[in-house]
Amino acid sequence: LVPARTALVGMGFGRRGAACLLPFAAAQQAGHIWPETRPALPLALCTHEGGCHTSEPTSLTMDAGRRWLHDVRFTPSSPVGNFGDCGGPGHWNLTLCPDPLSCARNCAYDGLRLADYEAQYGVSMESGGVRMNYVSRAGKVGAQMYLLDGRQENRYKVFHLKNREFAFDIDVSTLECGMDAAVYFVEMPADGGAGVGGNSAGAAYGLGYCDATCPSTVHFIDGQANLDSGFGACCIQMDVFAGNKVATAMTAHPCNTAGLKRCSGAQCGDPASRDVYHGDCDRDGCEFNPYRLGDKVFYGLNGTVNTLKPITVVTQFLTQDGSDSGQLSEIRRKYIQGGRVIENAHSMLPAVQGDSITESMCAQQKAAFASTRDASSPDGNYDRFGLMGGLSTLGAALDRGMVLAVALRDDPTGRMQWLDSLLPEGASPSTPGAVRGPCMPQWGDAAWMRTKLQGSHAHLANLRFGAIGSTHRGMPSAPAGAGARAAAGDTNLVSAQRLGKGLGTAAASRGGDAFLRLCAVACASLFTASAFVAYRLLRGSPAARFDDEFADPRLLMVRSDAPEYACE
Repeated sequence: LVPARTALVGMGFGRRGAACLLPFAAAQQAGHIWPETRPALPLALCTHEGGCHTSEPTSLTMDAGRRWLHDVRFTPSSPVGNFGDCGGPGHWNLTLCPDPLSCARNCAYDGLRLADYEAQYGVSMESGGVRMNYVSRAGKVGAQMYLLDGRQENRYKVFHLKNREFAFDIDVSTLECGMDAAVYFVEMPADGGAGVGGNSAGAAYGLGYCDATCPSTVHFIDGQANLDSGFGACCIQMDVFAGNKVATAMTAHPCNTAGLKRCSGAQCGDPASRDVYHGDCDRDGCEFNPYRLGDKVFYGLNGTVNTLKPITVVTQFLTQDGSDSGQLSEIRRKYIQGGRVIENAHSMLPAVQGDSITESMCAQQKAAFASTRDASSPDGNYDRFGLMGGLSTLGAALDRGMVLAVALRDDPTGRMQWLDSLLPEGASPSTPGAVRGPCMPQWGDAAWMRTKLQGSHAHLANLRFGAIGSTHRGMPSAPAGAGARAAAGDTNLVSAQRLGKGLGTAAASRGGDAFLRLCAVACASLFTASAFVAYRLLRGSPAARFDDEFADPRLLMVRSDAPEYACE
């Protein structure tokens, strides 16, 4: 969410999925104004013998930080104006919130109706799943929700992922640079913290959130109000998918704690205090981003995994001995499109080997990408993943159980550069690991996107969970290079940088052998580097500015049906 990392859309972010947008809640009373009615998102359980057919009645609940927080005495019959809002970070009602515990007892989060989910937050049931709009009809940006267990009252669905696989269908075809559709697991309390401190509402109201960025914008932690935002909520995080239509990442984030921990000071690993590499969690994590690892034609527009079409994402959590109790040894990714299984990309960097997350791949990645450490924090061990026990620590959390979170967000502070652009800011594109995707850094400008790209959305459906290989049994594997072709006659507008990727892809499709694929990647790299150089020259020249008509460089476009050029 990262992803770690990236919190909810709306108020601001830290880097790398840095959780920070809307304040995530972790405590409170339940209100009585509106009954809660939630969007359903069924979960199918899969076996090798019976396939996937038994659906659990799971549903999504909105994070509490999105809900109305008001005086607990307010009821539908209360005179208007008699009871007020409780406020939140930076604007607490000190009458209702004179101290942390009183605030939790005096304030309540209320329910949301299905109509509220759609009108206020852009979330609606559609085609066996949910659609999440980037900007809702009410003008709110993004959403963050958690999967509830339909068979147990006021509890999240808890997943024990070792020696299992988790699959879902997702459509990110309208999500541009700077946007992130996130599907991830966190070790938040299954009951949402109900019964702790002043929290009597619990999971049903989206309480108990934590992640590996240790967000300090939560309203309540351990049943007490976070009145001065002096505490954070830390826990282990596993990002199974973070992505848009040009870039994706799968990231593991261990912590040195089990379950939710309230942190303070350096424990929270806050970039603002230069503590990223001193915190209780690995904010950066060990990730698998095909583009960052050198394969620039695997995932994206008309890539091997073609994001212009819906994608099935399969994540396998493999153990050393193939048993449920064995040690977690590998996290493997597969994709499915057109009825065929697409194996994950291989790293094309000489210093980083592999096509999955393993201890050796992560150690190599940390050594190779050391120059991309968070610029705010020059001190501390960059390899927090290894320091915190890596897959062994994550595996212990998978044994204890994890909760599924889904989100659609942007990144007002970091512009989602950790996912699809260049980071650290100003680094040379030749720095190993600095280029995460084909986007210009400024393309993630949230203010511009919220005005110009309001129709963007993601669709998530068909959750499946079961034994390794059970969610996609009987499907053939795709041949090498399947989907790696340029769009014939495609009239979509793409940036000059994306054209480079398309040209490289076209070259690969004409031969399909290893030499041409390397040539394709070289083409894409050349166009990427050239675009970054041009961008930096433009920024450095006082005379080179954009008119109001071209206020964002994404408007400087070329057609994707431009002549093809081979790398010959």
